[in-house]
Amino acid sequence: KLLDLMINSIYTNREIFLRELISNASDACDKRYFKSLTDTSIGITKDDLKIHIQPDKDSRTLTITDNGIGMTKEELEKNLGTIARSGSLDFKTENQSDNIDIIGQFGVGFYSAFMVAKKITVVTKKYGCDTAYKWESDGADGYEITETERDEIGTTIVLEIKDNTEEENYDEFLEQYRIQGLIKKYSDYIRYPIMMDMTHSRVKEETKDSEKPEYEDYTETETLNSMLPIWQRAKKDVKQEEYDNFYREKFMAMDKPLHTIVTSVEGVVTYKALLFIPSQAPYDYYTKEYKKGLQLYSSGVLIMENCEELLPEHFRFVKGIVDSADLSLNISREMLQHDRHLITIAQNIEKKIKNELTSMLANDRENYEKFFNAFGRQLKYGVSADYGMHKEELQDLLMYYSSTEKKLVTLSEYVDRMKEDQKFIYFAVGENISSIDNLPQTELLRSKGYEILYCTEEIDEFSLQTLMQYKDKKFCSATNDDLGIENDENKEEEKDSSAILTFVKETLGDKVSEVVASKKLVSHPVCLTAKGGISFEMEKYFNAVQPDSGMKAQRVLELNMNHSAVKAMESAVQTDIEKAKKYAELLYDQALLIAGLPIENPGEYADLVCSLMV
Repeated sequence: KLLDLMINSIYTNREIFLRELISNASDACDKRYFKSLTDTSIGITKDDLKIHIQPDKDSRTLTITDNGIGMTKEELEKNLGTIARSGSLDFKTENQSDNIDIIGQFGVGFYSAFMVAKKITVVTKKYGCDTAYKWESDGADGYEITETERDEIGTTIVLEIKDNTEEENYDEFLEQYRIQGLIKKYSDYIRYPIMMDMTHSRVKEETKDSEKPEYEDYTETETLNSMLPIWQRAKKDVKQEEYDNFYREKFMAMDKPLHTIVTSVEGVVTYKALLFIPSQAPYDYYTKEYKKGLQLYSSGVLIMENCEELLPEHFRFVKGIVDSADLSLNISREMLQHDRHLITIAQNIEKKIKNELTSMLANDRENYEKFFNAFGRQLKYGVSADYGMHKEELQDLLMYYSSTEKKLVTLSEYVDRMKEDQKFIYFAVGENISSIDNLPQTELLRSKGYEILYCTEEIDEFSLQTLMQYKDKKFCSATNDDLGIENDENKEEEKDSSAILTFVKETLGDKVSEVVASKKLVSHPVCLTAKGGISFEMEKYFNAVQPDSGMKAQRVLELNMNHSAVKAMESAVQTDIEKAKKYAELLYDQALLIAGLPIENPGEYADLVCSLMV
């Protein structure tokens, strides 16, 4: 019952059985190699140790053979006859040494093979023993151990693969390329060669030059794993081209990484990491299908394909690998216990990524701008996420298009260029650079020579509102009522405009919450500003995401009292009140268009324009 429960509950993916068996074989090789260091009579070197795998479709068997330490009858009974008894863990406990890096801990990995096998046979001969033993079990009715013959020291495991069912296809574990793929995925960095006889097809030599060449199969033994992980090699010994090729192959990328981060940490927790910043966002990056996280290895064995805990959300674009033997794995090695080691690694990686991006910004501006164009939106989301918890960490990495520099600039660069009397960091929101260039609300700021940050993404305004200020300078939207500066053009116009403002408000009714004399317009007659906490960009964003949200900014209509159009409306109030009302409606619709907001009735707007033309 325990075996059945374990097989069906502990492991979520049946393909990992091969990882477990290869890891056991690797541990056996480790034990024999460790023994050879103290017993010269063994006469074996590390290069002599290997693992061999062979599928056989005819007999429906998959065989895994190693020339490791082997097992005695008593060890077979303890290690394979007792669930959760780990001989590898006992060996590690008995032999405390820095040279031992045993993978097995729980004594259950072997039994994962019953997910694909209806019977398992183990033939083994322990170093120093003359007798070999066979262990057999179908996983249901116990096991049997008998004496047998075996010439070489080591262990052979033969899996009799289950027959296919309507729901399950077990044939895949007899296909050489499937086996090759699983080894590459999970066990590529086992330190001993994993070998298999691979069958290929080639043109027969005697028919090579004929019009109809004939083909023949041939078999050769190939090593399927690379053994030494690239991240275990010293950085000075690895060319960037090798890192680039590894990135493309491992993460199925077409492009080269924009930046490579290599780090090795020893101390309270020991780990190595190889991280990559992609040069462009994957096609599914902003979809729910995208999986963030780093590949997690323990002693060269893949534990998790996407360990989300190792990356904060704002750095989710980073690809890479972390390898550590210090992690507390759960029994299936498919998940982690949430302990201080994992938290420490994650914190260190976050700091490392931040430092590398900061260095790139300072020393490699061109590549940083490429990175920001690809993933800057993610950093801005990070500023706004978790109630601004990460804003201090990320604010110096942000960039915005500058009205004066005509390129991306940082907040620090903006503040360094601020005028002595400038109170705020000014920003303007629009769909693109061109639309912001034409905003009437920015006229006064431009006339005073103030730099404006352009916010062209839906997250921009949210991120700046979350920051609230930078280096003691508050952010101020170009559409705010109070820009902290005087409009010299309108200063001389001190006459009471309350009558015309009241007229326009009464004409427009609930369409606007207020009508005021503008302090910021210079050459344009009219503009809209938002009152309260909701801006027009927020209104557009929320209504696009949730059309029934009813989110609406309070509209304040600003009139340039010096503009001829406004004066014409004021004059019409005295001579033709109906025409004056049409002017008020027209100015309001124009303000909506300028703000990028929809006109409530385009047909009525067209008729209104035509009526004023005749």
